[in-house]
Amino acid sequence: MWLAELFDGVTLGHIERLGAGPGSHCWEVGAGGRNIPEALVATVGPSGRVLATDIDTSWLEPTGAYEVLQHDIAADPPPEPGTFDLVHARLVLVHVPDRARALATMVAALRPGGWLLIEDADTALQPLACLDDNGPAQRANRLRAAMRELLVRRGADLSFGRTLPRVLRAAGLVDVAATGSFPVGGLACNRLEIATIHHVRDELLAAGLADEAEIDAHLAAIEAGELDLTYAPLISAWGRRPAE
Repeated sequence: MWLAELFDGVTLGHIERLGAGPGSHCWEVGAGGRNIPEALVATVGPSGRVLATDIDTSWLEPTGAYEVLQHDIAADPPPEPGTFDLVHARLVLVHVPDRARALATMVAALRPGGWLLIEDADTALQPLACLDDNGPAQRANRLRAAMRELLVRRGADLSFGRTLPRVLRAAGLVDVAATGSFPVGGLACNRLEIATIHHVRDELLAAGLADEAEIDAHLAAIEAGELDLTYAPLISAWGRRPAE
């Protein structure tokens, strides 16, 4: 919900600029929820087609307006190769160990001239939780550094987002370009921070990267509206399969 609040407008703006419209065939990879598939349905109209895939499709709640398929982008072959005008994945590749294979699957699904839009975070581009490193923000930044350390220990690539243009060119795409979106402050950033802290709290404590008092004080500062939190920049990169 909160990721959608931050980034759906960004994503849909790129999709519109890449020319998706009435009659387009679109594949939403790792769709998660129904927001983007439903927006694509409105874009492509009754003459178009939208396929939404994920390993877990339980959040998609299909109404018949778009197709739903359980699909592992890192292991399964592309559905209907060479047929899609647009393939999109947001915050997907960063979680996939075999990114090269996943990317090749998406490229293979494009028709000649079709566009691939990949969006992933680059945590290392903005390591601070708060740009204003003062008062409670200093504690927030210490905790953000601890969470980044957890990600590194898990094997995450904190600078993956910035590599997307190079990755798309290496996959054989042309007309490659990219942009970034960097949210600062607001309810969505606050709710995401709270959810993330709750999710990793036990790991932070077990690793000795934070203590109970520090975590509780940070959560209280968020609830009190004392912080202008950031979210990692989202890098949006796109490229076109060459016409044959």
